[in-house]
Amino acid sequence: MSDQIVARLKEMGISLPEAAAPAANYVPYVISGNLLYISGQLPLENGKIITGHLGKTVDVATGQRAAELCAINILAQARAALGGDLGRIKRVIKLNGFVASTPDFVEQHLVINGASNLIGAVLGEAGKHARAAVGMAALPLNAAVEIDAIVEIA
Repeated sequence: MSDQIVARLKEMGISLPEAAAPAANYVPYVISGNLLYISGQLPLENGKIITGHLGKTVDVATGQRAAELCAINILAQARAALGGDLGRIKRVIKLNGFVASTPDFVEQHLVINGASNLIGAVLGEAGKHARAAVGMAALPLNAAVEIDAIVEIA
């Protein structure tokens, strides 16, 4: 793992967890050529998922924290896929953010900023990415947020 990335994570007080195993019939990541596709990650911390719907039971700040946790879990999956070397990340190409929300909730973009800000802070220039932030009626396991990623690797 790149020393610079490790230092940034440490400065932010982030310790990457072990990459989560898939919960169904899929793989956590696929490498095709120089692209790493990371399956949707849930806001899991200490064995608990942040659950609920934005606009009903979850506020924006909690949603942003959920998105941060998804980003941390994306980095954990990338570390697993890349043999522990996050320095192989050339660029995060795209994050797709899904927010469980009520029909009248329109701040999905603010929620997914939690992930975008964290990825940018940890990876610097390589963390600047395209993105989608969409509202969903429900997500697996009643998660408040789910995010997947496409990453260019060396």
